[in-house]
Amino acid sequence: MVRHGRRAGACHKVRASAKRLVEGDGAGLRELLPPERVAAAVEAEGIKFIDCLFTPVVTLWAFLAQVLGPDRSCRAAVAKLLALLGARGAGDDDDDEALCQPDTGPYCKARKRLPERLLSRLTCEAGADLHRRAPAGKLLGGRPVKVVDGTTVSMPDTPANQAAWPQPSTQKPGLGFPLMRLVAVMSLSCAAVLGLAVGPCKGKRTGETALFRALLDGGDNVLTAGDVLLADRYFASYWMIALLLARGVDSLFRQHQLRTVDFRRGTRLGKDDHVVTMTRPAQRPQWMDEAAYAQMPAELAVREVRVAVAVKGFRVRSLVLVTTLLDAELYSKDEIAKAFRCRWHAELDLRSIKRTMGMSVLRCKTPDMVRKEVWMHLLAYNLIRTVMAEAATRAGVEPRQVSFAGALQTLDAFAPALRLADGHDLPRLWAMLLRAIARHRVGNRPDRYEPRAVKRRPKPIALLTVPREQARNRLTRAAATHA
Repeated sequence: MVRHGRRAGACHKVRASAKRLVEGDGAGLRELLPPERVAAAVEAEGIKFIDCLFTPVVTLWAFLAQVLGPDRSCRAAVAKLLALLGARGAGDDDDDEALCQPDTGPYCKARKRLPERLLSRLTCEAGADLHRRAPAGKLLGGRPVKVVDGTTVSMPDTPANQAAWPQPSTQKPGLGFPLMRLVAVMSLSCAAVLGLAVGPCKGKRTGETALFRALLDGGDNVLTAGDVLLADRYFASYWMIALLLARGVDSLFRQHQLRTVDFRRGTRLGKDDHVVTMTRPAQRPQWMDEAAYAQMPAELAVREVRVAVAVKGFRVRSLVLVTTLLDAELYSKDEIAKAFRCRWHAELDLRSIKRTMGMSVLRCKTPDMVRKEVWMHLLAYNLIRTVMAEAATRAGVEPRQVSFAGALQTLDAFAPALRLADGHDLPRLWAMLLRAIARHRVGNRPDRYEPRAVKRRPKPIALLTVPREQARNRLTRAAATHA
């Protein structure tokens, strides 16, 4: 009984140490994710704390460390937490025994208890806060500019994941992987993710525009009156332009390839620059009800601009843009072209999330955990962008001049020192971190172009051409034949 009482007391001390560590300055989390914001989100979601090591805040910290580290396994996440608690523990034998519990079961159960809404709330709040504080710049008269784009990620081939996000029809059963489509709205000025919608890659209403409409209808206010939205040609439709105008949002898209463009028509604003009228289609789309269709304007005035592309390596020599920025004096043709070229930042930002942060292939085996894993990656991404923005401000440069990969590497290197620093030494380390991040600049490589090919050859490993169970059975039969 005495031994059990001492063990229980040691476990209580470990839980208290974890709470102080994560909620205080010891984990270096306060600068990235203020405890007040986490506490407010936890309370808003109605999450109850229980008397265990993996409270929601501790679980959130461990989950963040997991997606940011080079080894993204649950075992590594638990080991990091135990090592950190051990380094700052009391040093008592019972405390050490209580800490030496590397089982990942409690942590995995705690991750399952974290509501997805909590992670999405923290992600969107971090992104919106950074977007509000980041300077808009001089582009398009200083108006806030946002970009929408889509991508896909794969995950383990489990029945649950296949049911939620079926593999592409071009892959044979048992040989492919579930595929999830993501559509994100990002800030052009600071690259923060402001909103996200996910869905399968096949079936009705699963395209990028359908997911974007669901994001607009979700009530998260990713777009507000006065914004300008950049997107590719798939968004250039009467319905999308009308939906955005109804929210007070201007749009700048590449014109769809199936739409006929004749610069002899409409009101001429300059060479290859005019205002034309788009008429509401007579056929109502299936996703729109009769009431919404009746409220759509009969006509829309849009501006079409043809711009020449003289950059080496680009696949097109000219392209046509369509926008609701009709004032040619306020928004010149060159300004429109410059703004649309910035849309490519969305491709680079998604590449940073997928390739640099390793989100292109997810690890979780159930749909609920897959969605949480995505949100946790985006939360970590927004927090890194927040640190980059602060470092850029102190250095007097634009946030996009700072390298994301360099910032991630520097944060990973400084993480152990930040976690073990006391309250007096933490400001000095944080200042050093920001100076180091600000010195990692994006290379000035104007109009750089490279072939989409790699020189390094992969190892000559045979590809799996039948389901794994069949391949194992073949090996078994072959072994029995040669026995």
